[in-house]
Amino acid sequence: MIETRGLTKHFKDVRAVDGIDLTVAQGELVALLGPNGAGKSTTLRMLTTLIPPTSGTASVAGFDVVRRQREVRLRIGYIGQGNGAGHSQRGRDELISQGRAYGMKVGDARRRAAELIDSLDLGEVADRTVATLSGGQRRRLDIAMGLIHSPDLLFLDEPSTGLDPQNRANLQEHILRLRAEHGTTIVLTTHYLDEADSMAERVIVVDHGRVIADDTPARLKAEHVGDTIRFGFDTVVEAEKAAIVLSGRGVAYGKELKIRTEGGPRQAPGMLEDLRSAGVPAASVEVTRPTLDDVFLQLTGRSLREGGRDSAPAEQLVEA
Repeated sequence: MIETRGLTKHFKDVRAVDGIDLTVAQGELVALLGPNGAGKSTTLRMLTTLIPPTSGTASVAGFDVVRRQREVRLRIGYIGQGNGAGHSQRGRDELISQGRAYGMKVGDARRRAAELIDSLDLGEVADRTVATLSGGQRRRLDIAMGLIHSPDLLFLDEPSTGLDPQNRANLQEHILRLRAEHGTTIVLTTHYLDEADSMAERVIVVDHGRVIADDTPARLKAEHVGDTIRFGFDTVVEAEKAAIVLSGRGVAYGKELKIRTEGGPRQAPGMLEDLRSAGVPAASVEVTRPTLDDVFLQLTGRSLREGGRDSAPAEQLVEA
């Protein structure tokens, strides 16, 4: 569904995207992660034909994003970070107009709008003006507008931004249902790590406009971070002895021994038994699983949430 080679975008002296190679298969749900300024949104704007690449190639749904823009746009849905519906318009009318813009007949657009209104729990507010809707309701309307023409590929740029926890959970459920029922390919950017971890089967980490990691969430965490096992002891001396018993696998900090390893929950019982047999039983044990933020911190030396804006407003950018 997506194939890029050396995809690049420069704005004056800023390399927003710096030679990205990317492949996304049909039916995948992929999360694109990176701090603000990493180039995620700029990449999505190129893939959705909103801005042209400076160099490199990209095809979406089998069509070149520069030479075959119309064919690309007919096959994708795009939900950006801002609200897409006109504030003075009624939600249902906006959905029907969006369907007509994609060439749908009036009757088909009305039926599809009604279907989406029902599935996204917008029935009570669909005939109100957009300006009167809550943030969560507007976001769900944005999702409906992106789905009105049943796209093969859906791009979601920070879909949960500004939503309360309940609406975030509802939105995630709708996205997963869409994929399960229709086989839609989904690419999303997000700063909510639990969202990426629970939804995506594949995570692509971007920093300074480049892909620096690409794998399943579980493998990224196991390869780049691992689990942390903390053993607590009654004395500093016991903690130091425990480090020796466990063949120097960990580092003693005061009365605590910290070990970084893969498969912590499986290994902890055996380590506890080794310590007990050696006469230095642990007073406590804690196993901590890594997060995707830990992965990014390990890869880049900074948190996922650090950095500036992902990209400057388009009107402020001048192409190199």
